Amino acid sequence: MTRARPGGNGPQGLPGISVTGRRAATFCLLLIAALCAQATRVQVFQAKELNHNSANQRRTIERYAQPRGDIMVGSEPVTDSEPTGGRYAYKRGYTDGPTYAAVTGFASQAYGTTQLEATEDDLLTGTDSRLAGWPVWDAVSRRQNPGGDVYTTLNRAAQQAAMRGLGDQKGAVAAIEPATGRILALASTPSYDPGAFAGYGADDQAAWNRLQADADEPMLNRALRQTYPPGSTFKVVTAAAALADGVVTDPDAPTDAPYPYVLPGTTTPLVNDTPVCDRAGLSLAEAMTASCNSVLGYLGVRVGLDRMAAIAGDFGFNDAKLDVPVRAARSNFDTRMDDAQLALSSIGQFDTAATPLTMAMVAAGIANDGTVMRPQLVDRLTRSDGTTVQLMRPSVYKRAITPAVAAQVRGLMTDVVEKGTGGNARIAGAVVGGKTGTAQHGVGNSGTPYAWFIAWAAPAGSDAVPPVAVAVVVADSHATDVTGGALAAPIARSVMRAVLGR
Repeated sequence: MTRARPGGNGPQGLPGISVTGRRAATFCLLLIAALCAQATRVQVFQAKELNHNSANQRRTIERYAQPRGDIMVGSEPVTDSEPTGGRYAYKRGYTDGPTYAAVTGFASQAYGTTQLEATEDDLLTGTDSRLAGWPVWDAVSRRQNPGGDVYTTLNRAAQQAAMRGLGDQKGAVAAIEPATGRILALASTPSYDPGAFAGYGADDQAAWNRLQADADEPMLNRALRQTYPPGSTFKVVTAAAALADGVVTDPDAPTDAPYPYVLPGTTTPLVNDTPVCDRAGLSLAEAMTASCNSVLGYLGVRVGLDRMAAIAGDFGFNDAKLDVPVRAARSNFDTRMDDAQLALSSIGQFDTAATPLTMAMVAAGIANDGTVMRPQLVDRLTRSDGTTVQLMRPSVYKRAITPAVAAQVRGLMTDVVEKGTGGNARIAGAVVGGKTGTAQHGVGNSGTPYAWFIAWAAPAGSDAVPPVAVAVVVADSHATDVTGGALAAPIARSVMRAVLGR
């Protein structure tokens, strides 16, 4: 009998390994493979999800382990970082926080981020890969780059004028540079101090709870995230549609608008707010100057639903993905309704609703020869040493109407300020075009009306595109004269004067 030698081959040629050993080795290999697969799934495919999980304290600790980059207005920061000596080494601070809260949002160790603090968080915290000098080495070594800075498009004087004008009223302002889409002012009142709850302590929690319980909703961004019926300011869109589609060819010629104008399919007349409007055959120019509901409602029906909805869309309505880069709420113009509802929608009532940003886009598009530029709140992103990471360039949003039609509408808006309801927006040495609006709401129109004003302004004698367009809404005021001309126009005037340097 031949005895197997130590170390010799087993039955299948594996040296010195029994069947049980081979099974154990195979099982271990399978475990290692499963472990590798799980590690790959967690570290590669789920890395982003886990990094941004609110329960992941490591990311929060890293975010506040160094000073956060700043948000800039002009060449000056409106934010800072304060050492805490605690678990989170730094917390966010704000310079004049309530003035810029609608733009900056907040960065809180306990409650996360909003507005620009959220959309540009990676850059501000230093985790944006574009900040890395040697991306691969930084990723391997887990080196944290200094936070970058966000330069906004805001005009400091215009922003301050907007906040002063709104005061203790509930409302909002959006101002745009028509030729570029740069947002010059974005204000919402009442406002709040984002630094009051930037930390993680009991005082921060108490400040947060007070804000959450405040019935005036100071943390609501009324300029971007709240829609209101725009009232007669929407008549600018209707007038543009009537001229663009040839329903009206001469703004000064009599129209065939009847009086009274009975809403189609009903026995209800569309009433006006002034007896000046109570006659048939008014011209478009007369109807816009006196803000005649019957004429503009009639013209909206003449244009038709499809074209009214299309032109409203070109000015920014019905866009659910309007990012500046903060996402704005969708402004609404219904695409399915009967003619009676269309008449009401054409004067900014029924279900028509708009953010101040969208109504500023309407005014800016008229000022810019009918081309609506995409609104942008960020001018450029930089590293901590000031070198540019990304420069934002102007881009066209929509070409809503022709330059010829835009010029006609500008003439109508100028008449509103010079001869009509917008007289409180006049600026010495400047040409101002505007449109007032007083929008009813509530059951049976029982709510306090929303006072609106949209406008643009240019130095007298200038042939250039007007440098500013603005929309103002006052949603709640203690004033007795609640109209767009009385409440909103003076605020728009102060913002436009700030941009014009007057």
